[in-house]
Amino acid sequence: MIQIDSVVFIKGIMIGFLAAVPIGPVNVLCIQRTLSQGRITGLISGLGAATIDAFYGGIAWLGISVISHTLAGYRAWINLFSGVFLLSLGIRIIIARSGEDIPPDHRVKGYMSAYSSTLLLTLANPSTIFSYGLLFAVFGGEHLHRGIGSASLIVPGVFIGSTVWWAFLSGFVDTIRPRMNASGLKWINRVSGAIIAGFGLFILTKML
Repeated sequence: MIQIDSVVFIKGIMIGFLAAVPIGPVNVLCIQRTLSQGRITGLISGLGAATIDAFYGGIAWLGISVISHTLAGYRAWINLFSGVFLLSLGIRIIIARSGEDIPPDHRVKGYMSAYSSTLLLTLANPSTIFSYGLLFAVFGGEHLHRGIGSASLIVPGVFIGSTVWWAFLSGFVDTIRPRMNASGLKWINRVSGAIIAGFGLFILTKML
């Protein structure tokens, strides 16, 4: 039993890490915030995503179809919210100045704001549930008992794995931050803002 529990927990860590790695709006946002406001803000932004990763990972593990179907029923509204949010966020980043010169109204207003913004952004992507379902299948999770007990190991495992990625990403970006001058940070703002806005436009165009 202990061996099975440890296998479930380790699988959760690996799956949480791998699910967080692909470049998406949260990754770009974490990089931009780390460069403009430091490693802690970047890491806390990632923790918002890790929280929802763990939640969706638990749903996928338990196979709770009711929740996933309910979320799918609101897909149009969810896409509208996430698309508008990403588009407006990208534009704000593009027009913001770089580094320490970013005015207070363009900065993330505290760690709670950094955390909650990525939490909502990740929550607005219920397709993450199916990504975890696929990863569980790849890692042989279908052969393990999927009860509440095992879910209590999967959820923290996914959270830890996802957090490890965000800690690595924000730490790595923070190490190159001192080498960036104001001009470089300005262009990073523009590029990252354009990428985030592009994700928003892509989501909105899918609704047409």
